Amino acid sequence: MSQVEVGKKVPDFTGQATSNIEFKLSDYRGSPVLIYFYPRDNTPGCTQEGQDFRDHFAEFEKKGIKIFGISRDGIKAHENFKAKHAFPFELISDKDETICKLFDVIKEKKMYGKTHMGIERSTFLIDDKGVLVKEWRKVKVKEHIGQVLGEI
Repeated sequence: MSQVEVGKKVPDFTGQATSNIEFKLSDYRGSPVLIYFYPRDNTPGCTQEGQDFRDHFAEFEKKGIKIFGISRDGIKAHENFKAKHAFPFELISDKDETICKLFDVIKEKKMYGKTHMGIERSTFLIDDKGVLVKEWRKVKVKEHIGQVLGEI
């Protein structure tokens, strides 16, 4: 069950991020924050999604929106992924799934006929006061950046 709801304040949370940053949502009050959850570093869909946010980074920056990607990968994998694709934003490690559970993005998934629990690609836009203003769930990478840009 999601603890976040559109129109309500998002509970504060913390997580270890790339660039040796301890991310804390409340530190970003005064700026809108876009958080995107993705299944895994260096996979085709996740790479494309990150590149799309990278390639349109200036458009987010003009609106003062801070972007953060989150997956269950560790910091070392995140640092390599970020460097390899020159992402101008930080990636947050959520190995224990605390943040994923807060946003209810851990879902049952099927791959090659087997069922497993994994991150359902999802994006959340939080305003400068910490209120969730928009969520995109079950994201399809190809059309996602256009949907987000259309909203902001």
